[in-house]
Amino acid sequence: MRKLIVAFVFAVLPAFGLAAGGAGVPMDHMEPDHANKASLQRGVALFTNYCMGCHSMQYARYKRVANDLGIPEDLYEQNLIFTDAKIGELMKNSMKKDMAAGWFGAPPPDLTLEARLRGESWVYSYLRGFYKDDTRPTGVNNVVFPNVGMPHVLVSLQGLCGVKPNVGVPASVEPLSGNINNGELCPSYVSEGSMSEAEFDQAMYDLTNFLSYTADPVKLERERLGIFVLIFVAIFFVFAYLLNREYWKDVH
Repeated sequence: MRKLIVAFVFAVLPAFGLAAGGAGVPMDHMEPDHANKASLQRGVALFTNYCMGCHSMQYARYKRVANDLGIPEDLYEQNLIFTDAKIGELMKNSMKKDMAAGWFGAPPPDLTLEARLRGESWVYSYLRGFYKDDTRPTGVNNVVFPNVGMPHVLVSLQGLCGVKPNVGVPASVEPLSGNINNGELCPSYVSEGSMSEAEFDQAMYDLTNFLSYTADPVKLERERLGIFVLIFVAIFFVFAYLLNREYWKDVH
């Protein structure tokens, strides 16, 4: 019994550790939808164009992503593979780690499992949390990841927020004046982007949704099979109960 208790404690400790790691960090909730193929297709396009120059996905293959997202392989090769890599290869980039460490202070992490490690809400909030900070080498900081080394690569889409954005801060209405506080993600911009705030939020949802998919590409299949497993267990329980009652009916 004691061994079971010890095993249970060690099993749940990592979950508490992850929860503690996010304590005090403002985040906006994000619920992924792996069945939304259009969102995933937009997400992989954003990842390829804005993220893959620095971040790899060494545990994912182009072919698997194309098939899962419903993108024809020839179309994927023409528009979403910018190197001489083949459709069956892993999604790696050519950036050398020692050079990246010199540029950013640390090599950019592989993003295949980032959504599972950090959580979708963390990734979604982080992508929307950049703001201008002249004290930082890249000129920007992040409310979710203070003193971040990553530049704001999506600034052409979002623009550059001049103050800390209202990530994880719910909007509120003043009862007397009716004014809405924290209604916008960024109260003031230093430079404008090509997207409106709503469009950028949707784009970051799509990108986070794609990262969530790569972290768990069999989620939909697992959930589908789980339903059949539960049905089987329920039916088996009935027969097991009847058999058990038959065995014990003559025991006094």
